[in-house]
Parts: sequence; structure tokens; C-alpha cells
Amino acid sequence: MNISGAKIVIETLIEQGCDTVFGYPGGQVINLFDELYLNSDRIRHVLAAHEQGASHAADGYARATGKVGVVIATSGPGATNLVTGIATAYLDSIPMVAITGNVPCDLIGRDSFQEVDIVGITMPVTKHNFIVKNVEELADTIRSAFKIAKSGRPGPVLIDIPKDIQIAKCEFEAKEAPVVPVPMKLADDESLKKAVALINEAQRPYIYFGGGVISGKASDEIIALSEKIDAPMGCSLMGLSAVPVSHRNFLGMQGMHGHYASSIAEDEADLIITAGARFSDRATGNKTRFCKNSRIIHIDVDSAEINKNITSYLGVQGDIKDALARLCAMVEEKKLTDWENRVVELKKEENIRLERALSISRRKDCSGCSAKCYQTGVPAVNRLNPYTIIDIISKYTKEDTVIATDVGQHQMWTAQRYPFAKPRTLLTSGGLGTMGYGLGAAIGAAVAKNDRTVLVTGDGSFGMNLNELATAVSYGIPVVIVIMNNGVLGMVRQWQTLFFNKHYSNTTLGRKTDFVKLAEAFGASGIRVSTAEELEKASEKAFSENGPFVIDCVVDCDEFVLPMLPPGGSVDEIITEID
Repeated sequence: MNISGAKIVIETLIEQGCDTVFGYPGGQVINLFDELYLNSDRIRHVLAAHEQGASHAADGYARATGKVGVVIATSGPGATNLVTGIATAYLDSIPMVAITGNVPCDLIGRDSFQEVDIVGITMPVTKHNFIVKNVEELADTIRSAFKIAKSGRPGPVLIDIPKDIQIAKCEFEAKEAPVVPVPMKLADDESLKKAVALINEAQRPYIYFGGGVISGKASDEIIALSEKIDAPMGCSLMGLSAVPVSHRNFLGMQGMHGHYASSIAEDEADLIITAGARFSDRATGNKTRFCKNSRIIHIDVDSAEINKNITSYLGVQGDIKDALARLCAMVEEKKLTDWENRVVELKKEENIRLERALSISRRKDCSGCSAKCYQTGVPAVNRLNPYTIIDIISKYTKEDTVIATDVGQHQMWTAQRYPFAKPRTLLTSGGLGTMGYGLGAAIGAAVAKNDRTVLVTGDGSFGMNLNELATAVSYGIPVVIVIMNNGVLGMVRQWQTLFFNKHYSNTTLGRKTDFVKLAEAFGASGIRVSTAEELEKASEKAFSENGPFVIDCVVDCDEFVLPMLPPGGSVDEIITEID
């Protein structure tokens, strides 16, 4: 059939299994949006309040499902507003296709109205990007974008489509099935044999995994290997949810704000088996000191990650699921009693240190605090502790409830405390650390799963993209928004407390924003709480309603995320309490 480029875009998206797109209309994509209107019974468009929110929603859709998320924006500012969302997806290896309009081909490069070189701008933060200047290449370009986005290590792809290409017509023939990813390279036998020898020899093995285990669908394999060789497991922030928190071998997140037992066990291990993690600075601290007495096996689908940040004893490139399954079949079964006993000791020590830190928090007198956060004047014994907030909220969620976070202290408290049980239930910006990510992502996941999601955020992060409340209300999206409201930019304030002589430069917000009234102004419900009893009642109400619900939780401005490795520090310098 002979159809326009705009119709080709919509037909090809549907062909690729896309049922939902997120976006915002504009002059250079008006033809695309006309086709969305004409095909609204076949593909859904969710109108965001801002293109950045739309990009985060597409990201959240992809993280929650494993499918490719799609976002559409117009040229110029519409396209540039996507960049933070594209970069967020890129740093966390999330499959996304971003479609932007542009001025007609003959106006490109002439400083036309709302013209920008979005291909050049996004080159560093995409797996690949395209500008289509021939309508006959449009369908295959979209197919290529989907294939690239979900092949190997996933990531975002951008397609820039000038307006005249959307208007032009050509013959189009739909494919019978979506494109399939490029087959994964499998780890070579020789590398796996070397890994088996190292594992069989180890007396203190530790398994460290990242988001690659989730995208590689290798949760069962990582658990099976851990159980067979009697190895404790720890993970990066991006690896959370791959393994149930309740698993007997799982010690939790390691690194800068990781669990004490997880970080110390990793440091004391004689062999670290790493799968789908990139050894970022937040995970390693001082790289020259990091696990200096350990041999490291690094398994990753992306060869560029092996030896990039940390030099491995053995690098294994290949499909993680396949590599772990073959390793598990080949290694000897072990029972490492001494190592087990040491891990038990570390868990007990972690609990003691945590209780000591919490007791210090309960004794704190904040009556003279210059930040004047909402906790001022609330007796310490009655204050809401961040862990209490997570514990109460988790009583109202299901194993498959998707939890989104923004970035900051609340993100780390959630990572440390929430009882994740199933893969793809944590949506968080780990690589780029994007404040304002969470609400869009929570909306995207709720749309994808057709179920309630939860956003845990802070007052600083929430203020960046709270306009997406309009989206949640307009579509009746059931997202419970839990704001840990301490009146400050908590994570930066924590650093200022510890390393900058309490010079609280521009981290005391002093804002008069009433989040409950704000929620009501948007058409949502909201409650402010300052005690555990109030939070229980608010949670019961929030999780029984169908639309968005804001719970504004009053938190002390000097609650700290602990443990903490100093920036550039090591486990030798781990901070577990601040008096």
C-alpha cells in the first residue's frame, strides 16, 4: 500500500509489538499525532506534562516489562527536553526508541524555527541514532532501531524524522513479526573452564551482580550458582530485585551506601564472581584498594566493560544466562562452613551497628536546627524514621509491585530496606543519578503493568518533575507517592556535614510548598504524616484508592544514610554512625 511517512511510523511501531507510546505533540510531529489519532484503537498515546517526563515514562515502561519503550517529541526544545531521559536510559542500559520530528530537509542547517541537531546532541548517549532523509528507508530504519535497542547490552536509539519525510508517500509492506535481537555471543569453553578451576579452588567465594542479570534474565542461574558453591551474594544498586532479599545467601547492596555485611564479605573474599556489573565508582570506592586480596572473574555481555574500571583476573564475555548455567553445571558442590560462620558474624555486627546508629538518631535534639525542617519540635521518640516508612509501605505492597525512586537519600534507604522479591520491581536511576526521574517512571510502569506502582521520593527530587501529577490524575493512574520530606537536599547536606564543616550552602530549601494542597490542586489526594501511626492510616487509605495519592512524610533533616564509604575511600574507612 502507498502511505505517508507518518503512517509508516505508526504501522511499523505496531508491527514491532508497540502498544503504548509516550510523548508530547508539536508542529514538526503533527502528522505523526494525526496518525496516532486515527489509530487510537490500535496503539495508545499517553500525553505527559513535559517531554522529560515522557522519556522517563518510556524508560519505566521498558524497565518494568523488558520491552522497548517508545517516546515521541517535536523538534527543537521538544527534542532537547528528551535528552536527560535518553541519557538516563543509556547509563542504565534500558531499551528505548526516541522519535523526534525535525524541520523539512531543505531547511536543515538554516537556523529554522525550532531546529536543532538532535542527532549530534544525542550521539554520546545513544547506542545509535538516525536521521531519515528518504521515506523509502523509514520503515527499515525503525526496525533497525528496535533491533539495536534490544540486542546485546540494551540501550536507547533515536530516530529524527524531518517533516517532509512524514508527509511523503511510498509503498509499505508490513513484516509478519517483530525484529529479533542479534543472537548473543556465548562464552567460550576455555574461559569457562578457567573460571571453574578458580571457583573450585576458592574457600571464600562471593558473587557480585548488577543490572545485567535482570536484563539477561539470569536470576535463577545466579541463585543456583550461589547455592551450589555456598557463596554469599551482593549486588550493585542496579542489581536489586534480581534476587529475593529474603534469600539466605543474599547480603544486599554493597558499595558506598551498601550493607555492612555485604561490603565487608566482598572485601574478605578470595574470589569475586561478577556478573553484569561495571564496577562503578559508587561500588568500588578507592579502586587501588578495592578487594586487593581477591581474584575477580568478570562475566559480561559487553566486552568493553571487562577491565574498564577494575582489572579482572579472568574476563568472560558472553550471554550471562548461558554462562552462569554452564558454570553451575561444571563446578563442584561445596559446603564452606568457616565462610558461612564468618558471614553470620558479619550479619550480627551489621545489626548491632544499625541499632546503634538508630539509637543516636532517636536521641537527637533538633530544636536549634537552622534548617527548620518540619520535624522541629516533634519529640524524637515519635519521629518517623526512614526505615519505618519503608517497612510500613511494604506491608501494603505485593511481591510484584513496582517501586520507583528518585535520587538521593530516599533512594538509598529504599535500596537498603525494601524487601524486593521479583525482578523488574525497582526502577531507579543508577548511572546518571537523575533527580526527577521517579514520577515519570512510576507512571510508565503503571501503564505497562496496568497495576498500582509506588514512588518513593524526596522533597528536592519531587520538586523537579512534580508536573507529571497532572498526567497521573488525567489518566487515573494509581501511583502512591511517598515523599520523605526533610526540607533539605539531604544527600548533599550529609556530605556537607561530614566533609565540608557543616557549610550548608544552598541545601536548606526553606520552601513553603504544601505538598498536600499541591496534590489537591492537581486533582489528587494527599495526607501529611509525622508518626508511624499516622502513616499506617494514610497507607491504608492510599492503597485502597484508584488514582494517584500523595503521602507527605515528615522526616528529620539530619537523618543520614549509613553505612557510608567516604568518596574515594574504602571499606577500611566505612562510617556506620554519626553522633
